[in-house]
Amino acid sequence: MHRFLVALIACCITSSVMAQSPPNIVLIIADDMNWDDCGAYGHPAIRTPNIDGLAAEGMRFEHAYLTTNSCSPSRASIITGKYPHNTGAEQLHWPLPESSDTFVGRLQSAGYYTAAAGKWHMGDAVRDHFDRVYEASTAGFVLPSGKDGQPAKMIAAQPSGCEDWERACEERPKDQPFFLWLAALDPHREYNDGALDPPHTHDDIIVPPHLPDVPDVREDLRLYYDEIGRLDSYVGKVMRKLAEQGVADNTVVLFISDNGRPFPRDKTSLYDGGIRTPWIVRYPDQVQAGQTTQALVSAVDIGATFLDLAGVEGSETFSPSSQSFVPVLKDSTRSHREFAFAEDHWHDYEDHARAVATQQYKLIRNDYVDLPPTPSADAGRGLTWQAMLRLHEAGKLTAAQEACFNSPRAKWELYDLQRDPGELHNRFDDPAYQSVRQRLQSALVEWTNRTGDYLPSRRTPDEFDRVTGEPDHSVRVRPRPSKNQMFGTNGAY
Repeated sequence: MHRFLVALIACCITSSVMAQSPPNIVLIIADDMNWDDCGAYGHPAIRTPNIDGLAAEGMRFEHAYLTTNSCSPSRASIITGKYPHNTGAEQLHWPLPESSDTFVGRLQSAGYYTAAAGKWHMGDAVRDHFDRVYEASTAGFVLPSGKDGQPAKMIAAQPSGCEDWERACEERPKDQPFFLWLAALDPHREYNDGALDPPHTHDDIIVPPHLPDVPDVREDLRLYYDEIGRLDSYVGKVMRKLAEQGVADNTVVLFISDNGRPFPRDKTSLYDGGIRTPWIVRYPDQVQAGQTTQALVSAVDIGATFLDLAGVEGSETFSPSSQSFVPVLKDSTRSHREFAFAEDHWHDYEDHARAVATQQYKLIRNDYVDLPPTPSADAGRGLTWQAMLRLHEAGKLTAAQEACFNSPRAKWELYDLQRDPGELHNRFDDPAYQSVRQRLQSALVEWTNRTGDYLPSRRTPDEFDRVTGEPDHSVRVRPRPSKNQMFGTNGAY
């Protein structure tokens, strides 16, 4: 009897310790994947069984937004819990400044093993916030110089960027809770055949209305679909590895993208194709499987949420902009944010704009109305943009497809996302939407004042040709200088 009581007490103590042990955390970041380009969000043809599995075993967020539409600024915002204009790294390829406070550094200080594998793209100042960095080749997202007059292409030695994800899982210490920042290059351009076997076909393609339905566009989208499929296979490998190690149930997995689809009127825009993201949380120990939530969340909230889940002391001081969405994970009917805010800054070409969104409406303020909303340079060199240039010259594009050529453009845009999910009909001057317009404009003013947002005193030169997407070597320097080097400050300029 005595031995039985001792064993029972020991068992209870062990169970208590296990219940209180902090969860492992894995953040998976797709590179340039649209929010609804997977089966979990309703796409009927893109093959993503592993991403779909995360949603089936966890919680899918229907209204998740990034703070910006551009790769490295999005990552800088996620890791610091700050809006891009507060990070000192709001333009593409600007590194995070020294002394940046990151949720990863805080996890590390709290006893977590921290590692990053795949795309880095944040500069050197926060590398030591990770115990180990398995960095993918920058050739997959930074255009190199061409040789012998040949056009340069972004071709990485590890084309998916996910090749070290399993290795990062395997080589972690087994006696610490861990955080993994797993960042793909898929489905970032350049595109080549062979990413997926068997490949998608032209019949699988759903062409959005802002793109012309012609063979070159279908081929471009097919190659993009294949890279999503390849990314999905690595998500499956990571999940199987966690299961083999017996830690899958006590591991929080969040799957997102850094910005939207790398096509015209998507990436680098403030439409949903630029800033809305897939957002799936799997955490069997705490999150019931198969849930969907209508809660509005922002990528700026990821840091506070991870620190909250990890039980890190002082996590509430991480960033005033970052709000933990743990209550939503416990109850999918809970609300989180009233508004989500997003920014548009220089990305290959100069631009400056702001957006505020709810579950139903979005307001966009364009600050440089004289500039056309040119797509990113990598998209500019792609099949779709080149086809659109030809159709533009021939006068065969619809009004929605002509949007990337418009200059001047509207100062304000207002969309009813429920009635107009393609954001094709600007309702800003519609009297029926007057109260919505006033509410969103007031929210944007309040956010501007609260976060110290500002309009730059000078513009940054374009580094690529707006028609061909080819580099302007009279302006372009690699590595790109930091904000402080360019403007003498990490703040307002």
